Amino acid sequence: MKYRLLALAAFLAAGTSAALAQSQGVSKTEITLGSIQDLSGPIAGFGKQVRLGMMLRVDEANEQGGINGRKLVLKVEDSAYDPKKAVLAAQKLVNQDKIFAMVAHIGTAQNLAAMPVQFEKNVINFFPVTAAREMYEPFHKLKYAFAATYFDQIRLAAPQLVKEKNAKKVCTMYQDDEFGLEVMRGAEAGLKTINVELAEKTSYKRGATDFSSQTAKMKAAGCDFVILGTIIRETIGAIGEARKTGFNPTFLGSSAAYTDLIHKLGGKAMDGLYATMTSQHPYLDEASQPIRFWANKYKTKFNDDPTVFSVYGYNAVDIFIRAAQMAGPNLNTDSFIKAMDSMTVAPDMFGSPALTFTAQKRLGNDASRLSQIQEGKWKVVSEYIKP
Repeated sequence: MKYRLLALAAFLAAGTSAALAQSQGVSKTEITLGSIQDLSGPIAGFGKQVRLGMMLRVDEANEQGGINGRKLVLKVEDSAYDPKKAVLAAQKLVNQDKIFAMVAHIGTAQNLAAMPVQFEKNVINFFPVTAAREMYEPFHKLKYAFAATYFDQIRLAAPQLVKEKNAKKVCTMYQDDEFGLEVMRGAEAGLKTINVELAEKTSYKRGATDFSSQTAKMKAAGCDFVILGTIIRETIGAIGEARKTGFNPTFLGSSAAYTDLIHKLGGKAMDGLYATMTSQHPYLDEASQPIRFWANKYKTKFNDDPTVFSVYGYNAVDIFIRAAQMAGPNLNTDSFIKAMDSMTVAPDMFGSPALTFTAQKRLGNDASRLSQIQEGKWKVVSEYIKP
């Protein structure tokens, strides 16, 4: 009898822990979400904007009564764009704060470092702010990504633009990590389709501030087209250095370089830069009424103008809310996944394309388009291109 009771107790304990593991971060009154942003490192400009976009949508949802009666709680940790710090942040969010999902975590290397911590506790990685293929490949039931990959963005855009510009020598400068390598691999794959090889490849360490040697190398190689696997200050630094030395190739960046910070901080020298993108930066003087209304709410709350990274954060939480509502009052990891796997999201007011997900398809959108900085503003210069 004693052994039977012990066995029953063990069985009940196992059942309880399984239920808890499945619905970690969901109580009767709250759903706890986590996010890891760069709030103090080289891309803090992005991280702060993503965080504010998320906060706006969380506040809106809570003002409207939450999700099936539960309020959203958002916990944000700072990685300073360092993968080691991202692991520590993930451990805190997953094991101490007991988050239900990780939403809009920024950075490729940082997501790759944090995902094992999350997956061990059945915590979904939802709409990370990076376009690396690893955000949905290899398949994992806890991965959901929204953006056309860096690889495909550059693979499709580069050969088209190289031909249009009649470029003779193509080079690349990229960040020496998984983000930069994805841009470089996309460049190689795209150029192969038009029988062109990279004339020069040069890289820099994450966090670098001086790009004079990389720029000199590309100038010496006679490059007239440069593909950039860069983000904010590296884009500004490389182009600024090039202009100073009379080196004026066509520059093409990925969606990581598509930000108003480039022309705001880099000034006139940034005119002419191309970048691949999906959602448009919300320039308020030419925005539609719905975007102006949204931006006004954002500005009133945070005393700052929204950017495309604010849009990424806002949309990530918005789509999480839609799926959680569809999952119904018994929200857990399985019911959320079931809801997401039948989800279609229509194109939004920011110009983002439709997103679709299934049990096998975890990248919502694979199309991207091209923008160029013209007179200090990003202008869309192509239609959406699909692989």
